[in-house]
Amino acid sequence: MTAPETTKRVLLAAPRGYCAGVDRAVVAVEKALEHYGAPVYVRKEIVHNKYVVETLAARGAIFVHETDEVPEGARVVFSAHGVSPAVHAAAAARSLQTIDATCPLVTKVHKEAVRFAGEDFDILLIGHDGHEEVEGTQGEAPDRIQVVNSPAAVDSVEVRDPERVVWISQTTLSVDETMETVRRLREKFPALQDPPSDDICYATQNRQVAVKKIAPRCDVVITVGSANSSNSVRLVEVALESGARASYRIDVAAELDPAWFEGATTVGVTSGASVPEILVRDVLDALARLGFGEVEEVRTATEDLMFSLPRELRADLKAAGAAPARPRRESRRTLDVTPV
Repeated sequence: MTAPETTKRVLLAAPRGYCAGVDRAVVAVEKALEHYGAPVYVRKEIVHNKYVVETLAARGAIFVHETDEVPEGARVVFSAHGVSPAVHAAAAARSLQTIDATCPLVTKVHKEAVRFAGEDFDILLIGHDGHEEVEGTQGEAPDRIQVVNSPAAVDSVEVRDPERVVWISQTTLSVDETMETVRRLREKFPALQDPPSDDICYATQNRQVAVKKIAPRCDVVITVGSANSSNSVRLVEVALESGARASYRIDVAAELDPAWFEGATTVGVTSGASVPEILVRDVLDALARLGFGEVEEVRTATEDLMFSLPRELRADLKAAGAAPARPRRESRRTLDVTPV
């Protein structure tokens, strides 16, 4: 008697992919191109996804590193990660027409930094040095903010007054690692104050929770997302910490290695908050060709938050009689899978 054939399946994490801030930023560039015409300049990557950036570039967006690369008087979009007051000032000095696509949840952290600096706190910004979001937040109060990269970095933190210390964070971090950093900071500074609300955004938390749910049941977890996407890289780590035997990050389906799936029966799939759903569809198609044709969606939360387009763009669209109330959400179309 032959043994029954083992069913190969995919557990598809939900929520995954585009968050409200990414929706807003990407649609802002698309609408700017439609309304003003190409070129539209974008400082840094509008979101950290290679496919999205290349697609927008093909439509006429020109991505630059700094505002001094933008012709005087031209239009520039600031990315979802936010910019410092110095960048706004540099743009004004060149008479640039700006569209600020900073995620409102990042703007919230900026406002916290300004408030705490005004109250003369030392601000400990938990995040990754060099990340665009961290640079923008730190630029709000550079004399008061120091970056804490990890729990291990706590030992080297020094403040002026241990009784006036507060922490804030980058929005795309590992929740568990951030809380461990806060725990160590509080051991060192018992009077450490918390921000008024969570700085790690809802989408980052939701995607990590979903991966934690599927990882213990998976031989392999695939995260679709770019290498410079902080929240995508965190998902790879969270999958391993939560019990997956192996965890990999890819930009596109062509990067899948069949050797990863030898002996596997269950593959988890998720995507970072800057990833359009079309890239996930391609991965599912590729896995189906490898025998993983059964797909079950494992949902841990339902997201319905949406943000209005940047006010500068919204005003111009309204004046032209073409203003949508909110960004479209085509990237959120559900896949034809079986929910569990």
